[in-house]
Amino acid sequence: MEINIAFTQTPIDFSPSPLPSHEIGAVVEFQGIVRGTEGPAAITALDYEAYEPMARRRLIEHIRELGLSYHCAAVVFVHRLGRVPVGEASLLVRVFSKHRGTALALCGELIDRMKADVPIWKCNAA
Repeated sequence: MEINIAFTQTPIDFSPSPLPSHEIGAVVEFQGIVRGTEGPAAITALDYEAYEPMARRRLIEHIRELGLSYHCAAVVFVHRLGRVPVGEASLLVRVFSKHRGTALALCGELIDRMKADVPIWKCNAA
């Protein structure tokens, strides 16, 4: 499985990714958008930090493990760091597979695992 992981301080580029093969029948994309509230408080932005070397290692481990159950061709994972204004994306996950079910399942489980134990943190709400 192809794995592409990136961390960026700039807005996420949502340009289409090239298909990894002609066998791809599904591309599932998740965008995590900063909402205008954090708990009960109104905000204008969130700040994100990551311990990038460990985050990259954990993400690769999770993607490879999930790939044993969900046979997907490729995963693109992009997380924005620094200040992310309300209405902009902090996360892009794009999964390529022959079938939608495997792509949807891998995408959902990867996001759950990321939130549980990958060292990426929401630091401040402004």
